[in-house]
Amino acid sequence: MAARACIRDVGRAMNYSYAEVDRIAKMIPTMLGITIDKALNINPELKTAYEDDTRVKELIDVARSLEGLPRHSGTHAAGVVIASQPLVSYVPMQKNEGNIVTQFTMGTLEELGLLKMDFLGLRTLTVMRDAVEMIKSGLDIDIDLDKINFEDKDVYRMIGEGKTVGVFQLESPGMTSFMKELKPDNLEDIIAGISLYRPGPMAEIPRYIEGKRNPEKTHYETPALESILNVTYGVMVYQGAKRC
Repeated sequence: MAARACIRDVGRAMNYSYAEVDRIAKMIPTMLGITIDKALNINPELKTAYEDDTRVKELIDVARSLEGLPRHSGTHAAGVVIASQPLVSYVPMQKNEGNIVTQFTMGTLEELGLLKMDFLGLRTLTVMRDAVEMIKSGLDIDIDLDKINFEDKDVYRMIGEGKTVGVFQLESPGMTSFMKELKPDNLEDIIAGISLYRPGPMAEIPRYIEGKRNPEKTHYETPALESILNVTYGVMVYQGAKRC
């Protein structure tokens, strides 16, 4: 439990009035990584209330003992833990809404050497299957999705023109605009584009586009990086490249 939430929960459990608890909770600064102890050092008003009011002191002391503990248990929507033996041999288990789940968090499971995978459903796969079946039924044309031509220039032309409605990961307004500017002509451009269009690496999009348009201007911090970053025009797009 975080500092403010802990104060509120403890106050409710101790039957303090809402106004009293709310006043103390709002004395906790809203800043990243704040704790009750830090708040006592930062906010003189909170420290004075703690030292002068026994009810406030009792509330804060109890809250400090509970701060950081889990508030409730939850189940990851798609997380599956994999082990070579039944999980009861490694971790405590419990039932949560009819499902058998571990009592340990993801971080603890990883420290124990267990593998946690996220298995997510993707509606696009169903759409693709239905499309293949409809084409077969209506036009008597067989399409094998495992044998798609990734060099089809007409497909890249359509993407570059912004005709991406219904195309997985390319149909948002921002991504469509990016593809129109990028004008991808190979699968590597699509892969890099999807990877770049995220809050962190998004700042590198102009550099990637410039590199694609003018490959001769691509700059590498060291020649040793060229074999790794040549497909992304010197931009570190992928996590694997950053580890090399």
